[in-house]
Amino acid sequence: MWVYTKKVFMSFSNLGLSKPILKAIEDKGYTTPSPIQKQAIPIILSKKDVLAGAQTGTGKTAGFTLPLLELLMSKKSSKGKPYVRALILTPTRELAAQVEQSVDDYGKYLPIKSTVIFGGVGINPQKAALRKGVDIVVATPGRLLDHVGQKTIDLSRVDFLILDEADRMLDMGFIHDIKKVLAILPKHRQNLLFSATFSSEIKKLADGLLDSPTLIEVARRNTSSEQVDQAVHFVNKDLKRDLLTHLITEGNWKQVLVFTRTKHGANRLSDHLDKSGIRSAAIHGNKSQGARTKALSDFKAGSVRVLVATDIAARGIDIEQLPHVVNFELPNISEDYVHRIGRTGRAGREGIASSLVCGEEIEYLEGIEKLIKKEIEKVDIEGFTSAQKKVPDPSRKQGGQKRGSRGSSNQGNRNRNSGGKRNESSGNSNKRTNNPDGRRNKPSSNSSNRNSQQRPKSGGRRGPSSSDR
Repeated sequence: MWVYTKKVFMSFSNLGLSKPILKAIEDKGYTTPSPIQKQAIPIILSKKDVLAGAQTGTGKTAGFTLPLLELLMSKKSSKGKPYVRALILTPTRELAAQVEQSVDDYGKYLPIKSTVIFGGVGINPQKAALRKGVDIVVATPGRLLDHVGQKTIDLSRVDFLILDEADRMLDMGFIHDIKKVLAILPKHRQNLLFSATFSSEIKKLADGLLDSPTLIEVARRNTSSEQVDQAVHFVNKDLKRDLLTHLITEGNWKQVLVFTRTKHGANRLSDHLDKSGIRSAAIHGNKSQGARTKALSDFKAGSVRVLVATDIAARGIDIEQLPHVVNFELPNISEDYVHRIGRTGRAGREGIASSLVCGEEIEYLEGIEKLIKKEIEKVDIEGFTSAQKKVPDPSRKQGGQKRGSRGSSNQGNRNRNSGGKRNESSGNSNKRTNNPDGRRNKPSSNSSNRNSQQRPKSGGRRGPSSSDR
C-alpha cells in the first residue's frame, strides 16, 4: 500500500472529468475541488482500489461520485436495459438518500440511471425501479439483502463497490450483512472504502476487501476538524436543559443540531425546548421515514430552529452552513464525537461545537481527548457551570467493559477503554469565558484553575434495527 500525498490540480477541469460532469459541477456552484477530491478522483479514474480517511464535510461524496460517473460513462452501452454496475453501501437511510441525490445532481446530463433502496418504506416502489433497470444502486445493507432474498436485484455484474462511512456500518453491526453482500458480488471489481475514523476493525475489513489499495488521508487519523471551534461546559446533569436553552436564546442561535444518546432522551429534550419557546424536532430510529424526512427538511428550511438527534439518525445530515452542534450528552464511543462535530465546519466553513459535560461523562471526555490528541477548552457560563467530580456512569452495567474508543477482540467486540488518567475534572485547564453569541474570549487571567439508538452496556456491538436497514 502506498500513500498518495502529492498535491496537484487546481480546478475540476484538470481532473480528467468530461464536459457533461463539469457542467453539472458548475451548476452546483463549485469551482475548486476539495483536498479529498483532488487526491481521490485521479486515483479512482486510474481504476485503483482506495482506502480513504476523510471526515464528514470534506466533499468525500463528490470525491467518489464524480469519478464513478466518469468510469461508468466510458463503458456505457447504448444497447438493452441498464443493469447494476455500481453498488454504494451506506449505514443509514438519510445518508443513502443524500448520496443518491449527489449521483443525480452530478449525473443529470448523463444517460445514467440510479435508485436508492433502504428500509422503513415500502419495498414495492423499489422493486419497480429495479425492474426498469438502473446503473447505480445506493443502499443500506439490510434492505439490499431483502431484495437479494426476493431475487429482485441482480448483483452479478457489479464493477464498482463503494462503502461509505464504513466505520459507522461496523459500529451499527452491519459486518455480517456486508460479508453476505461481498459473497454475492463478482470477485473482479474496483473497491472504494471511505471512513472518517480508522480502527483495527476497519483495517481488517480493508485487508479482506481491497486489492493493493492506495491510502488517501486528508487529515490525521481519528482527528476532529480544524474548522470547528470546540468547547466543554462542565454542568450539573439537572441543569443541562436550562443551560442549553440559555445558550440558544442568549446567543440567538438560529440553527442548532443537538445530540442525545437515546431516542427517549431526544423526545424529552425536544418537548422541553418547545415549551421554552424554541421550536424543535426530534429525529431517531423510532420515527417513520416520512417524519424523519419532514423534520430534516424543516430544519434545513429554518422553520425548525433545533434538531435533536441520536447518532444513527444524524448520519447523512448534510447542511453546509450549519453553525452550531451541541453534545447534550457525550457519546460513549469516542469516535462518535468526531462524527458528531463533523456536522458543522463543513465545506471550509467554521463551526462551533459545544459539549455539556457532567461528572458521569468525564471518563468519556478523557477518551475523546485521547483519541483526537487535543485537550478541549473548558468554558464557564455564569450561573450554570460548575466544577464536576468524576463519578461512574450509572447506566454502565456492573462488571462491564469501560466505554471509550473502539478496539478489537477475538469476538469482534469493541474495547471501551477510555484510557483517561485524570480522576477528577476541576474545569480549570484552558478555561475561557463565553459570549452569548457563541464567540469565545481569550482565557481569563484568573483561570488558575440508545434501545435501537442506545449503545450496548456490556461492550458488545448491537445489531442494526429494522428501522436502520
